[in-house]
Formats: sequence, C-alpha cells, structure tokens
Amino acid sequence: MSQSLTHFDETGAARMVDVAAKPVTQRTAVAEATVRCEPATLDLILSGDGKKGDVRQVARIAGIQAAKNTGQLIPLCHPLPLDGVTVDFASQPPGRLTVTASVTCTGRTGVEMEALCAASVAALTVYDMVKAVDRGMTVETVRLLSKTGGRSGDWQAGQTTPAD
Repeated sequence: MSQSLTHFDETGAARMVDVAAKPVTQRTAVAEATVRCEPATLDLILSGDGKKGDVRQVARIAGIQAAKNTGQLIPLCHPLPLDGVTVDFASQPPGRLTVTASVTCTGRTGVEMEALCAASVAALTVYDMVKAVDRGMTVETVRLLSKTGGRSGDWQAGQTTPAD
C-alpha cells in the first residue's frame, strides 16, 4: 500500500484532515456488528419482553445516538450534521443477532465511522441489556459493508479499501 495516512502531517504529528476544499456530496455508509449468544438469549432479545424493556428498541436508540456523537468519541473525526441514521436487526438462529446501521449525510467527508460506531454501540447495548442471563455473549465482526459518495466513489465489502 503506497498511500500515506491522512491523519498525520509531514512531520508525523496527528491532525484532523482539512476537508474545506472537498466538494459537498451525498454520502452513505452501512456497517454491521454481530452478537453471538445462547439460543434462549436470542429468543429473549426477539421477544421484546426483557426485564429492562425491549432490547432492540433501546439498542436502536443507542446506535442512533452513537452515530450522532462519533465526532466526540473518535478524536480525529469531524462532527457531522447527519441526514439520517437507521439501525436494524436480523436474527440467525440458533444464537446470532446481526446489527446493521446505515448513515446518510450531505457533506465533505464520509460517514463510515458514524455507521461503524452505530453498529458497535447498538451491539454493546444488546450485551448490556441481557448480560445478566448470558455473560458469555460476544460482539464480533464489526465491519463496513458499503459506502457511497466522495472522491473515492462507491465501495462494497470485498472490494479494495477506499482512500476516502
């Protein structure tokens, strides 16, 4: 890989990338995280009847909040005015819940980190909500699935990593 890292200047000092000269474009990113748990735990999550409330609804709100606050969580991310955030769940019995987060923005920089934060925090919230019944759960395979917009254009998982 011959590209230089954009979050470091020519002396090696960390910096926030200046995006002022970049054009404003519509940008989207989709990320996912997987929660592995016992089958009975997955049933509890899907029932909506957890002791602390509907696990998926609380996790959805946590994921949306995480996307909105990514610039405060990741030191060199730009705070972005997001146009939309969705967090969805899919179950794959016997014990896997996939959290998918989609983020859109009209701006000068991508929303990959916002989608990754949303998926991660939603998955961690699922863990928090049901850890009393299944401490052996794992959160794994947090990854970017796709991104659109910006200088590097569209990208799908399985393709070369985007430069943007």
